[in-house]
Amino acid sequence: MRIGIGYDVHPIVKGRRLFLGGIEIPCEFGLYGHSDGDVLIHAISDAILGAAGLPDIGHFFPNIPEYKDISSCVILEEVKRKIDKGYTIVNIDSVIVAEKPRINPYVDMMKEKLAGILGIRIGSIGIKATTNERLGFIGREEGMVAIAVVLLDERRT
Repeated sequence: MRIGIGYDVHPIVKGRRLFLGGIEIPCEFGLYGHSDGDVLIHAISDAILGAAGLPDIGHFFPNIPEYKDISSCVILEEVKRKIDKGYTIVNIDSVIVAEKPRINPYVDMMKEKLAGILGIRIGSIGIKATTNERLGFIGREEGMVAIAVVLLDERRT
């Protein structure tokens, strides 16, 4: 068994679409990034890669023109392919930290989307949402953070 942790942060920008957990959430702002800025998928991807002993997503998807505005779902699909021969995802637990928007109404849709991409049961994915109690850059609504932990089981061949 191997454990990995992932962390991602992106600044909030007006006039951009907001993607979290592979779904679009109606909102007056989105997250700035070279990709679509999906902090949850980025944190999960880094946790998976870390558990497998691989470099982070920046290594595989650098800030170059060919990856500009890439869907984070595509990143997660590639991460899954990288571990398929050696590992099975046992479970994922994650937290999104943001003042707005309310995340809980979208959690089940996110779990369904992530489970489909990763080929795991919906019940193997935990997604929690919390605020930062109006403290710091998150509290001032300047950014959003996601943290993820992943447990992998090494496949015996």
